[in-house]
Amino acid sequence: MESNNFAELENKIPDSPTKKMLLFAFPRIGSSLLLGLIGFALFTLYTTGFGLDETKVTNRITLGYIAIAFSQPFFGWVSDVTYIKKIGGRKPYVFLLAPVLVISFICLLIPQLFLDNPSDQTLLGWLLLWNTLFEISYAVTTPYQAWMAEQFNVHDRPKCSQIQNIFNITGQIIQTLFAMLILTDFKDKIAEDPNNIPPAYFWGVISFGVIFLISIYFSAIFMPTEPRKVEKPNLIENFKIVLKNRKYQLVVFMQGFASIGWVMAGTVILKYLEEVLFLDTIQKIIVSGFLVLGIMFFLGYWKRSISVHGKTKSIKRVFLFGIIFMPLSLIGLIPVKNTLLLGLILVGTYAFVIGGWYLFPYIMYADLAEDDERQTKVQKAGLYVGYPSIILNISQAFGVFLLGQLYLFGDMTIGEKTFKIGNIIWGPVVSLILVGVYFYTNKYVLIDFDWAREKSQNDFKNSTIN
Repeated sequence: MESNNFAELENKIPDSPTKKMLLFAFPRIGSSLLLGLIGFALFTLYTTGFGLDETKVTNRITLGYIAIAFSQPFFGWVSDVTYIKKIGGRKPYVFLLAPVLVISFICLLIPQLFLDNPSDQTLLGWLLLWNTLFEISYAVTTPYQAWMAEQFNVHDRPKCSQIQNIFNITGQIIQTLFAMLILTDFKDKIAEDPNNIPPAYFWGVISFGVIFLISIYFSAIFMPTEPRKVEKPNLIENFKIVLKNRKYQLVVFMQGFASIGWVMAGTVILKYLEEVLFLDTIQKIIVSGFLVLGIMFFLGYWKRSISVHGKTKSIKRVFLFGIIFMPLSLIGLIPVKNTLLLGLILVGTYAFVIGGWYLFPYIMYADLAEDDERQTKVQKAGLYVGYPSIILNISQAFGVFLLGQLYLFGDMTIGEKTFKIGNIIWGPVVSLILVGVYFYTNKYVLIDFDWAREKSQNDFKNSTIN
């Protein structure tokens, strides 16, 4: 039974205008450009482009995920207990980490600016150093994302999350086209001359960094500063509360388990389109456009699914469709000359599933943070946003490591084509992972709350983005 204090809590955050949601969501276009390109193309750049061993590259990328596993909760906790007059507790860390993220992004994607004819070992060391620093500084998104729980009420969050994802998709459209067209061309050129940096590639990477820096600084400057907390949070006590919150922990582990599969698919799909389907430039444009527009379209579908079926049933449906569709990586074995249709089938089904998955993290952790505040009367949004990255990124590290192990199976030949077995079997492996995730979620996870259900359903039915 909810007390009057809970009612006061629900009313203390007023409904937010769309322009405030747009201001808050704006940095997601920049973060999507950076993280999207790193996640989508880094593996292909350093293996197919620089010619490094797949397993060695995935091992270095794995260590980056372990680094962010600890940096995100750290900056979430610290921003909870920090408060500076006029700029609050979140903005200082946004201002501090954003430039570091951009510098590491540039160093990671254009090593030729600093290295002259590097050896394989030097490139592997460079990858390890700058990817780790990139992942650590990506924790800038943790204090930023904590604003969702602090500045938007429960029935504004689904719309706010959808706007964030529209900015995400806009960034993904840009970075996917960049990866498919300019990066793949760059990859071919550096295979011939490692010191070659085409102007389109150079200015594209620089522009992505500038866009991110402008977008997140603009949002941080003009977003309202969160009020000083009535009771200063106790870091150790808050951490103990989070660890004892069984409902929250079950959701965190669900996200972690699922991300083992999602990170494998996201890391390998560009390499799959190049080395299994052998798409040409025009075909890559078609497939990349189909992918990003598909994700944007299916975000609306999954938003409606939540309004009808609730969050818990909808996320289980995401896993079920993932189980069905991920093994479609095997269609690359079909001996056809025109593989464009196969590419469209693969990325279309991937867009359907991943579009659903993208919608949930922002909503469920903001709801869980508010649910905790209703019970403890202490705001811990930064901790609730940051803590899951421990399990999430360790799980993603394991997913990338597992992907690397698949390449140890060697090659196979079908007709006139020779494939790396790892480029083919990742889909069934992801499907098996999602089978476990589905049964775990079905038994243990509940992400619908009685206090939120009525308002959230009404918001889902009535809200539109103007």
